Amino acid sequence: MTLHSDSSSAAQLWRPDADTARRTQIADFTRWLATHRQVRLAELDYSALHRWSVEHLEDFWSAAAEYLGVRFGVQPEQVLGDATMPGAQWFPGATLNYAEHALTPGPGREDGDTALIFVREDGVEHTLTHARLRDLVGRARVGLVAAGVGKGDRVVALVPNGIGALVLFLASASLGAIWSSCSPDFGARAVTDRFAQIEPRVMLAVDGYVYNGKGYSIRDTVTTLRESMPSLNLTVILPYLDLGLEPVRAAGEVTWDEFTSQPGELAFEPVPFDHPLWVLYSSGTTGLPKGIVQGHGGILLEQLKSLRLQHDLRPGEVFFWFTTTGWMMWNFLIGGLLAGCTILLYDGSPAYPGPFRLWELASRHRVKLFGVSAPFIQSAARSGIVPRERYDLSAMESIGSTGSPLSPESFRWIGSAVGRQVRICSVSGGTDVCTAFLTSAPTVPIWLGELSCASLGADVHAFDEKGEDVVDEVGELVITRPMPSMPVSFWNDPDGTRLREAYFETYPGLWRHGDWVRATARGSFVIHGRSDSTLNRGGVRMGTAEFYSVVEAFDEVSDSLVIDTTQGELLCFLVMAAGAAIDDVEEPLRKALRAQLSPRHVPDRFIRIPVVPRTLNGKKCEVPVKKILAGVPVDRAVSRDALADPDSLRPFLLLRPGS
Repeated sequence: MTLHSDSSSAAQLWRPDADTARRTQIADFTRWLATHRQVRLAELDYSALHRWSVEHLEDFWSAAAEYLGVRFGVQPEQVLGDATMPGAQWFPGATLNYAEHALTPGPGREDGDTALIFVREDGVEHTLTHARLRDLVGRARVGLVAAGVGKGDRVVALVPNGIGALVLFLASASLGAIWSSCSPDFGARAVTDRFAQIEPRVMLAVDGYVYNGKGYSIRDTVTTLRESMPSLNLTVILPYLDLGLEPVRAAGEVTWDEFTSQPGELAFEPVPFDHPLWVLYSSGTTGLPKGIVQGHGGILLEQLKSLRLQHDLRPGEVFFWFTTTGWMMWNFLIGGLLAGCTILLYDGSPAYPGPFRLWELASRHRVKLFGVSAPFIQSAARSGIVPRERYDLSAMESIGSTGSPLSPESFRWIGSAVGRQVRICSVSGGTDVCTAFLTSAPTVPIWLGELSCASLGADVHAFDEKGEDVVDEVGELVITRPMPSMPVSFWNDPDGTRLREAYFETYPGLWRHGDWVRATARGSFVIHGRSDSTLNRGGVRMGTAEFYSVVEAFDEVSDSLVIDTTQGELLCFLVMAAGAAIDDVEEPLRKALRAQLSPRHVPDRFIRIPVVPRTLNGKKCEVPVKKILAGVPVDRAVSRDALADPDSLRPFLLLRPGS
């Protein structure tokens, strides 16, 4: 790597108050270690705690499990039976159940406590107590058993982020069944590519969904799915478009009310620590999406650590993240129940009927951790809104952002428009582990444009081309020790070949994540984009995130995509703001890129496009577009059904050789 940066130059935006920091759960955990494990560390020294957590991996996770209240049915024989990656064996011999931890009465989970608040964009709202949630899960459990579902069977859902999804997931987990979900705006092919792989017994589906003020029926999609999955014993239809009407009935279908008509005792099947909890999926831009299998114990332990220690969430506090059921952040959000939180589930457009929608929710429901994506923050900043002037956001202690790097401009906007008291939790991890490797902590300062720290138990490094550690230099993001929530396996990968190819081939025995990252001397990190879409200009390599941070800082640019083509041409595709033209901004862009990046990284051409191709989860499709521009047939370069807008590829087809 040749890109260097002085880690001391970033402005500090937020610093924890010492008295407040001492009252956090992570400080309490540090004091607990001294009393219960004879590990003596300064209570506010995060770097020392993190160092201990990765150098004494077994001691850390053993202590975390005890402190965080993990309930083992059968006690583990040891903490880490085998530390080899892939295939690390966590807590061998132990049994537990994820759903038991989410539903057993305790702080924040007593009968009258609020478990969740559901809000739909059109104003439909429901609040569920823990007593009602337990009742519904017990009823759904009876329905699953009646449909022949047991330990290891698969249950899938094509539903929005709402009550039905949460209830059926918990019922499935209580039985030891394996869960998987997709958002109802996924096309039939995209859903089939995911669900058909795992051969489900039961499918929950809505009749349609609402978005941006419109209703969309998905009855045809549901029919296609049912006919393409002979493994299904039952399809449960949840009325959603019109709550007052019964859904159209077809053979093999029952309504949600029928499915949950019988009350039942809530029980929890004890399963091994690594028993599959759910299957998440890669984006599937080329070929079938990979089915990523994660276990009960690994997810339980990781979510408890993240929510309580890194984010300091406590019983009764409100936790929100804008997500759909097709993104891993939904799986992370519902983990709030483990911490005794009230989870706020929102379904619909984040900007309907206007740009203040989510901020109004945060104010009205007193949200403590407000989670969104980097594009949401960028859009809010461009709109010129100032939420703190309109709403009482005093309950909001943290703003979480993930999905792509949060630009320095977005950091500044949060400070000025939301409040300087808010801790900016820019995090980075992945579907692969259903958590963040890089995160924040309530005892660590926030620096402009940086992710504050590596997560406890995550041994994160930047490696150069020789496989050596580098600091203040961009390198490959590598994890050198196992984490409990790493995949148990990939679905239909019996010998582990695909799993090894995905993460462990570049550095055998070490996890290569596929991101460029810069580690600073103070322990913070900066993400520089995907390493498989690097801009290599004259031997100077740079992540695309740096390029976008310059280009998208211009008000005239709504979105952008940069491609370093196989023909040696650097192309910058621009989505222009209303009323703006490329001629207005091309020369200022060239000057800014030359000054802030390098002369080599000034594009050969700027090309206007209507929309940037993105996956269903919102990630820019840099590699597929590069393949298309190189002449690779579209169907080999990308699965159209994995795209949010398949028509977004049209401008690139016209630029292919011979077009």
